[in-house]
Amino acid sequence: MLTPIAYGLATVLALLVLFIGARFLLSPHPAAAGYGVPAKPDGDAAYLTIKGVRDLTFGVLGLALIAFAEAHAVGWYMLVVAIAPLGDTLIVLRHGGTKAAAFGIHFATAVLVLVSAALMFAL
Repeated sequence: MLTPIAYGLATVLALLVLFIGARFLLSPHPAAAGYGVPAKPDGDAAYLTIKGVRDLTFGVLGLALIAFAEAHAVGWYMLVVAIAPLGDTLIVLRHGGTKAAAFGIHFATAVLVLVSAALMFAL
C-alpha cells in the first residue's frame, strides 16, 4: 500500500513543478506574482525564464527518475530538490513577499517534498 502512495506523491510533485516551469516560460509575470514576488514590468525577463527552465528541468528529471530508477534514487532526488523550495522561501521573505506566500507555498512545498523523500526511502 505504501508504494502507490510514495510514487503517487512523487509523480504529482514532479508534474506540479513541471507545470510551474512551463507557466514561467509561457506567462512569466503572472507566474512571478503567484510565486510571491511580482516581477517589475520593465525588469529583466531573463530571470523569469531562468526560473522556468530550472523548474521544467526539475520536473522532467523527477519524472524520468520515477519511470526508470529505483525508489532510493527518487528519494535522493527529492531530498536534494527540496533545497529549491527552501531557497524560494528565503527569496520571498528577503524580497518583500508575504510570510503567507513564503511559508504557505514554498515552505509547505519543501515539507511535502521531504515527506515524499521519506516515503521513497521507506520502500
